[in-house]
Amino acid sequence: MAENESREFANELKGILKRKRDSSHLGKLDDDNPIRSILKKGKSSKPKESKEESFDTRGPKADPLHESPSKKGILKSSVVVPTQQGNTAQRNILQKSPENTDVALVTEQAKSITSPIKTPRSISQPQVKQEIRDELYEIAEAELLSEEQELAEQRPPSPPPQPKQATPDAKRDTNVDQERVKEERRSSSSKHKSGSSKSHSSKKEKSSDRKSKADKNQEPKQPANIVDDFDDDDEIEPIQDPKVDRSRSCPYLDTINRSLLDFDFEKLCSVSLSHINVYACLVCGKYFQGRGKMSHAYTHSVQDSHHVFLNLLTHKFYCLPDNYEIIDSSLEDIIYVLNPTFTIDHIKKLDFTNKLSRAYDGTTYNPGIVGLNNIKANDYCNVILQALSHVSPLRNYFLQEQNYKKIKRPPGDQMFLIVQRFGELIRKLWNPRNFKAHVSPHEMLQSVVLCSKKKFQITEQGDSLDFMSWFLNALHQALNGTRKLSSSIVNKTFRGKMRVYTRKVLPVELKDEEKEKLLQTDEYTEKYEEIPWLYLTCDLPPPPLYPDELRENIIPQVPFSTILAKFNGISEKEYKTHKDSHMKRFELTRLPPYIICYIKRFTKNYFIQEKNRTIVNFPIKNIDFGDLLAPEIRAQHKNTTYDLMANIVHDGEPKSGKGTYRVHVIHKGLGKWYEMQDLHVTDILPQMIPLSESYIQIFELRRDIPNPTFGMAVEDQPPQPENFASMEV
Repeated sequence: MAENESREFANELKGILKRKRDSSHLGKLDDDNPIRSILKKGKSSKPKESKEESFDTRGPKADPLHESPSKKGILKSSVVVPTQQGNTAQRNILQKSPENTDVALVTEQAKSITSPIKTPRSISQPQVKQEIRDELYEIAEAELLSEEQELAEQRPPSPPPQPKQATPDAKRDTNVDQERVKEERRSSSSKHKSGSSKSHSSKKEKSSDRKSKADKNQEPKQPANIVDDFDDDDEIEPIQDPKVDRSRSCPYLDTINRSLLDFDFEKLCSVSLSHINVYACLVCGKYFQGRGKMSHAYTHSVQDSHHVFLNLLTHKFYCLPDNYEIIDSSLEDIIYVLNPTFTIDHIKKLDFTNKLSRAYDGTTYNPGIVGLNNIKANDYCNVILQALSHVSPLRNYFLQEQNYKKIKRPPGDQMFLIVQRFGELIRKLWNPRNFKAHVSPHEMLQSVVLCSKKKFQITEQGDSLDFMSWFLNALHQALNGTRKLSSSIVNKTFRGKMRVYTRKVLPVELKDEEKEKLLQTDEYTEKYEEIPWLYLTCDLPPPPLYPDELRENIIPQVPFSTILAKFNGISEKEYKTHKDSHMKRFELTRLPPYIICYIKRFTKNYFIQEKNRTIVNFPIKNIDFGDLLAPEIRAQHKNTTYDLMANIVHDGEPKSGKGTYRVHVIHKGLGKWYEMQDLHVTDILPQMIPLSESYIQIFELRRDIPNPTFGMAVEDQPPQPENFASMEV
């Protein structure tokens, strides 16, 4: 029976220790400790009188002076255990030392208990039970400790602590922990001697606390080495931004088709017709709006596999649908075609260079001598734009955008749009790096239709003079021009002054006495006023109704001096109204740097519009407009000699849509004349220019020929020649 009870106690103790190891609840209160309950149960059955007969199976106490420095402070000793035959067998167990506090490891050794301990028959039954309990406890504790040591040896060794990283606070905490451990060991040894099982639970709690503190001290040591390794700048390579790398090595740059790029048309999305945030596809040349995933440009890039786009406002390149910016120096030519820029040195050399430029398609052209596309019926606008683009002061002003960019206009004003579009057109006409040898004035004409309130249309042919007059005045107003001659570039270039003398014509049916009385009144006295002028209107003599006998006068001719005699201050012309008529004469008082002469060829009556085909024989060079001035006025002008630099011709019938316009301009660098009609550009001999039916002419002042009467008194000036101007061709 004793043998069965011993086996039951051993199995019960083994199971409890195993469950406690798995649940790690050995640090509970003493009342909840099952080992304590079993020991109390066993001790309660022990009689008091048998206490003297019990013998100590735990062996002699360990000497603290000769204590081994082994881990956990545990010593090995021999214990004699009685057997069934009354003999004693020597068994090696691990004996607890007074300083042993790691009781938590005892639970790991319950697995090693396999056989019950047999007791001799001569010993009393209660004494054997108590002995068995004590011995089982010792054996379980020893085996659990040995198993824990084997597991510790199998674990990878933790890195040794680095003394350099230890702080004073950590050293102070270590010293405090060591003193606390010593005190705990003393208290545990005293409690162990008293036979109380409470010491086992306290030792387990203290040892678990010390172990957790030791783990905390060891855990941060390993990442410290990692931080030190990353602090080395030599071993770490800088991480580059992947977007920058992709932007400088875009794989789709070879898909750009420069032959299809045309930035002359209005910047509108081809799908939504919106002018906000418009991008140009550099593969097909179409315009699309936006760059996001729901935009038309993104959809076009996915469907057609066109990946390179240009923002027409910010001039930045993007790759879609990847949506990253492209930075490449090979795309600068596209930016220059979109918005050409000119330096001051380049502008000064435009009138002296004779260098040809080559377009992307291989054709050669002279900058400035470039054809303008006729969209439908806008040739009357093209000739005016071509002629004005060769007026040097006007051209130089609009070639640099900073000259007019800072001009402030009232909010909602649309007239400044015509200034911007005209500047863009001038820069494209004189661009030496165009992709093609022609320019489309689409944006310029769109602004003309908008600002003129559809007075001038692209689809209907109009009058070049009406367009030129409106256009120059619109530029003057958009540039904040006033009545002062120096208020805008238009006034500085084309504005002149004249005196207009007006007198009322006397009725024919009146007698001479009545006429003399009327001449003394203010109504019939001659009056004059000084007015500015933008161009001079020259009247042609009426063509003959019938040709002469030799049929030599079919196409009449008239010298240029005859039609200019209207402005000499002497010739009078009658202007009739439905009430009365007035006689007027014109006297020039100021000559501008550029003179525009308009030859009036079209007359209207109640039935039909007629065209006067009279040919004007005019010289090309050295036209002295000073002969039209009064002597005192001529003495105020330093230069009075002009050269022809542009000649606009009208061919065909006067009806709208049946006639065409062409222009003759001179390239100063080459000294050649060119005839331009829409996209057709050809050179022409200067002798052929006076044979055409000239409509508008622009003359340029020559500053290299001085006025011989400049600064002279009236009485000292030579007499004026009878014939105006020398007819040099």
